[in-house]
Amino acid sequence: MKKYLLLVLSLSILSCQKKEVKSIDTTTETQCSSSKGKKLSMYKMSEMAALMEQMYVDNQRLKERIKKGDTIGAFPQHFMKIHKAVMTDESDNDAFFKEQAAKFISAQELIYKDPKNAKEHFNTGIDACIQCHQQKCGGPIPKIKKLYIH
Repeated sequence: MKKYLLLVLSLSILSCQKKEVKSIDTTTETQCSSSKGKKLSMYKMSEMAALMEQMYVDNQRLKERIKKGDTIGAFPQHFMKIHKAVMTDESDNDAFFKEQAAKFISAQELIYKDPKNAKEHFNTGIDACIQCHQQKCGGPIPKIKKLYIH
């Protein structure tokens, strides 16, 4: 049975051939014979989404340094792009977002200015992320919560 399932999956994958590739500013499209000519769109992150992904990775690393008691380093200046990065939906860049972004940046800067209280400042920054995402885009909240230092 497992061999049959593997064979079916293999044939399904092989039947999907690139017939046409178009580059578009916001999506990449390909055709697949098994989808009867339907075009498949690939998601392309907005500047803000890409920045938030980078900030998440940076904060994972920072979390480990704080937990180990290592040196903190310097505040990552690319975090300041949060004020100007293009969002998927520009209407989300409202007063509430700007307030939460300012809280996040303030907390992040305090980590580097006051490393003795880095854990507290770090968690305050994560609080700002979660409060914003509760209003704007809840999807990443479980992922963001994993950043908390307990």
